[in-house]
Amino acid sequence: MPPPPPDSLFPRPTNLGDQTHGHLRELILSRQIPGGAEVPEGRLAERLNVSRTPMREALVRLVGEGLLERTSERSYRVRIVSAREFFECMQMRELLECHAIGTAVPQIGDADLAELRRGLDSLEDGEDDMQHWLYDNHFHSFFARVSGNETLADTITRMRVVARLFRISSAFHRKREIDAEHRAVLEAAERRDAAAAKAAMLAHLRNLQDDARRAIAVEANPGGYFL
Repeated sequence: MPPPPPDSLFPRPTNLGDQTHGHLRELILSRQIPGGAEVPEGRLAERLNVSRTPMREALVRLVGEGLLERTSERSYRVRIVSAREFFECMQMRELLECHAIGTAVPQIGDADLAELRRGLDSLEDGEDDMQHWLYDNHFHSFFARVSGNETLADTITRMRVVARLFRISSAFHRKREIDAEHRAVLEAAERRDAAAAKAAMLAHLRNLQDDARRAIAVEANPGGYFL
């Protein structure tokens, strides 16, 4: 599968501080540092071969972005997102992304739709989780950017960080279902049917919420006992 366009969750770094921040962000969001894992400043600086200053700056930025939480003066932990927080985030995404795609559909170029179609079709033969993640992020970010509302696009990106963290630290995975739901959204966009695209996006996001509700139920009653 050819790599998708640059992922807005993995921005291109411009200096050592940005490089360190970007590298750490990618390690977290690609599961190389799992949810709940301790992130000691000193050992991580040695691992990435950087000095303490850019490492400390990167860690503080990641705390501000909600990816890490501070556990001591020199140590951090990858934040675990509960199913409940994920569900609340999805309710916000339902409002934002349906508005974004309804605005974007009349403006999308044929070449961009063809590129989305090629990326989706290339996922059919593989189960690589990171490739699905990258395409999923590109798919959702694309409509937000095309809408022309930068604040809306940035907010959706932040909401997707929460979703990414939830998927990192849980057994909540539904690649095939997501691919099918993306296809329904894309087919409506290809027909230039903004109302159908909004309906397909809403169905997709509500299906994710239904699965989040089931995850919340498991968290509340892991043994499956009647209370």
